[in-house]
Amino acid sequence: MKVEQMYTGCLAEAAYYIESNGEAVVIDPLRDVEPYIERAKAGKAKIKYVFETHFHADFVSGHLDLAKKTGASIVFGPTAVPNFPAHIAKDNEIFKVGDVTIKVLHTPGHTMESMSLLLKDENGKDYAIFSGDTLFLGDVGRPDLAIKQGEITRDDLAGFLFDSLRNKIMPLADDIIVYPGHGAGSACGKKMSKETQGTLGDQKLFNYALRADMTRAEFVKEVTTGLVDPPQYFPKNAAMNKMGYTSIDSVRTQGLQALSARAFKAAWEGNEALVLDTRHESEFVKGFIPGAIFIGVDGDFAPWVGALIADLKQPILFVCEPGREVEVVDRLARVGYDNPIGYLKGGFAAWKAAGEEVDSLDEISTNAFVNWFNKDACKLLDVRKTSEYNAEHIVGAINFPLDFVNRNMSQMNREQKYYLHCASGYRSVIAASILKSRGFDKLVNIPGGFDELKETSLPRTEFVEQVTEL
Repeated sequence: MKVEQMYTGCLAEAAYYIESNGEAVVIDPLRDVEPYIERAKAGKAKIKYVFETHFHADFVSGHLDLAKKTGASIVFGPTAVPNFPAHIAKDNEIFKVGDVTIKVLHTPGHTMESMSLLLKDENGKDYAIFSGDTLFLGDVGRPDLAIKQGEITRDDLAGFLFDSLRNKIMPLADDIIVYPGHGAGSACGKKMSKETQGTLGDQKLFNYALRADMTRAEFVKEVTTGLVDPPQYFPKNAAMNKMGYTSIDSVRTQGLQALSARAFKAAWEGNEALVLDTRHESEFVKGFIPGAIFIGVDGDFAPWVGALIADLKQPILFVCEPGREVEVVDRLARVGYDNPIGYLKGGFAAWKAAGEEVDSLDEISTNAFVNWFNKDACKLLDVRKTSEYNAEHIVGAINFPLDFVNRNMSQMNREQKYYLHCASGYRSVIAASILKSRGFDKLVNIPGGFDELKETSLPRTEFVEQVTEL
């Protein structure tokens, strides 16, 4: 038996490949399915099943393409109603894969169709549980993503989650390995561990939601407290996973059209496209196409695309480092952006060589900013999350979370000069690029971000403060 976790850091998502005696299954695959097919080919195994632990909201799964390319059966949990052929498993149903078995445990709560998968080894011993978004390391799945107005509430889902954990998962042996669907950084939970696998015994000891003496009411209160609104693309991705979607092969064919600077401009104007610059932030600030939005492919690219670009059908033209075109298209498709219409052939250098107009973003070093800073004379925008700002921030800084930049920019004055920072420089450039595209020209980025600002200002005790009352 082979068990392989295939983890994608950008989405904090874990897919799983299980192989035994010439047969294999894949659990919660990403949309670009080649790695799973290649893995099975290397092991001379046939992929028999594609298990979907639930209708994912934070990414578009690869179940349809993987099933089509391998002949595998798609398996969903009880109550799932997909808009395509699939096997809807029963609670406690057993699936044989080579010399091992997988038992379905219906664990509603994160969503109603959620299931966890209990893997038994060649001797029939419980070996591992693939808990999807039901149980994470240090946390549990948020119970507010599958609310149906007038039918089911967040508290209802939290109650179902309590029952699922207590009745289906916690009675299992302490030595069972827990393989969750996500790790730290995912918006599907609140306080996940950075670890991506552990034992059930440790979770019983250290996971706040698995306390033995916890009442149902206490559980509901704890798991629903502190939830922030999910990213706007979540329900749209869940719908795609349920209703079906275009093959990623078609998305690639359309998106991987190499366009000269002239053709790029024509496509931009003719399609009312969004220009997305995916280079590193340090390159973007030195020069970019006026009106382009920066979201660097080396950062949390897909989640920020999903959070900030409201329309999944938005035509997208992109700029990237030569050789990374397929990566950009695939990562757009992972979160449902299926309408890239081409890229700038030769990258930004080709745009400059064509004599086209170029814009840039002003920056100031952390040392210069700290020496000059006056909280009463400076508009400083901290684009980190509110929780980060509340933990510690620059005295006088205004919290202006990147997540809500499109909503909050109406509060800004186009005649005012603003300085922007995040933690390390990535998010502040995203925010500045969006503001610039909307006519805010008096912007200065602080590339070192809060971490460097804090270190630089250590002798000045009045520079950083914590929020003591919220």
